Amino acid sequence: MRAVLGADGRGRCPWGAEPADYRAYHDEEWGHPVHGCRALFERLCLESFQAGLSWLTILRKRPAFRQAFAGFEPERVARFGPRQRERLLADRSIVRNGTKIDAVVTNARAVLELDTPLDELLWSFAPRRDARPRPATADEVPASTPESAAMAAELRRRGFRFVGPVTCYALMQATGMVDDHLSGCWRAG
Repeated sequence: MRAVLGADGRGRCPWGAEPADYRAYHDEEWGHPVHGCRALFERLCLESFQAGLSWLTILRKRPAFRQAFAGFEPERVARFGPRQRERLLADRSIVRNGTKIDAVVTNARAVLELDTPLDELLWSFAPRRDARPRPATADEVPASTPESAAMAAELRRRGFRFVGPVTCYALMQATGMVDDHLSGCWRAG
């Protein structure tokens, strides 16, 4: 599927045309470069929570996730224990998946043990901008790449959990490490 024309006359990636939540996320966030430990940790956590679910579900619950996970500040999340886990499992405003909740806490602890800043580590896997041609259709957008597989392997080696190649590629797309806006999309490039 190619870019679709919106009511405002702008071409958009098909997934980002409707509903309004997706359109705002597509236009204002997805593919924009993101830096900083807290911001990247949040994106990594949300992408992990998204596995097997609709991104729209996660997007709509994002404010609740931020509240539940102490603003995704790794130092605070790393201190979560059994009491916080039980609180999170009972919180209907977020995705109540014990494995994913545990991964967030484990990953926060892994962030604190890094010998290089999270920002530097994650961005080291970003491919050159001209590494492949801009996709014209959604079918041309990969689910994972050698770079995302390498990122996932390195994160797992460093103690991170719930970070496979597909999750890492979604992170790369969301944070501007790659630009997968379709050629007919007004955000492309």
